[in-house]
Amino acid sequence: MTDLVLREDRDGLCTLTLNRPDKLNALNVALFVQLRAHVDALAGQTDAIGCVVLKGAGRCFSAGHDLKDINAGEKPPTPHFQADTVEALANLPQAVITAVHGHCYTGALELALGGDIILAAASARFADTHSRWALTPVWGMSQRLPRRVGVAKAKEMMLTARTYTADEALTMGLANMVVPEERFEDEVENLARTILANSWFSHRANKRLLEKTDGMALAEGLRWEIENSEGRGPDTEERIGAFLKK
Repeated sequence: MTDLVLREDRDGLCTLTLNRPDKLNALNVALFVQLRAHVDALAGQTDAIGCVVLKGAGRCFSAGHDLKDINAGEKPPTPHFQADTVEALANLPQAVITAVHGHCYTGALELALGGDIILAAASARFADTHSRWALTPVWGMSQRLPRRVGVAKAKEMMLTARTYTADEALTMGLANMVVPEERFEDEVENLARTILANSWFSHRANKRLLEKTDGMALAEGLRWEIENSEGRGPDTEERIGAFLKK
């Protein structure tokens, strides 16, 4: 069976690569099945993996949902399988970086939004083209996009179906950072290593706090933090001690 999603582990970093470069990494059911298997495995590997990078092979991150699959009447293993897979990615305990170069359209954008941080190459191009094909989101676009860029900008993207540059994505808050094409791989690695150098315990705990309080009023969220913060981690003393010895 062809590896439609490649996995490479190195020193606490797991890199998942969408691997249909001849099809611009268009997202079909078979690719999602393999992606889900990797994501499910990673959820139980918090001792070995502290950060996950999701990227695309070849010319781009992904051109989006495979239109040929849609037209043929795709049959996922279970209802809402792709949406559940994006949700599983978003809920990983580890930090998740989506590394985007080239196309990141519609279904690919929904997948990218499952990451905690979107790092874009200067070549990155983003769009939501559901309305171009008389489709509506089912993988999370209507919920994750406005939470990321605001309702007004999300409406603009969804209504116009136009393509946005990496710099425009940065300005609206869709991308966290934009880097030159020639430094893209190095900057992805640098960001991942920066995250890995900090406490994996804190990363997991902080993600849980943000997830549980999303949508709460300020007072409710503050109370939740006080009552549910996981406090000191197993590496607190070691980290503080090492700093004090400098």
